[in-house]
Amino acid sequence: MSSHAELAAKLLREAAQFYRAVGEGNPELSAKLAESAKVYESVATLVETDPTGAITGAKKD
Repeated sequence: MSSHAELAAKLLREAAQFYRAVGEGNPELSAKLAESAKVYESVATLVETDPTGAITGAKKD
């Protein structure tokens, strides 16, 4: 059985793939979507390696 963190990481990686695929079809947005994909993958790695970690220096909403 997968944990919530494992599922979240998987979904984030799938979203990154989606952004890359859409970017391939839209050259005007390609760079922005590629950057978004990198962010999603970075967060996936954080969720996998430190699921309860705190984000330091982030602005609270």
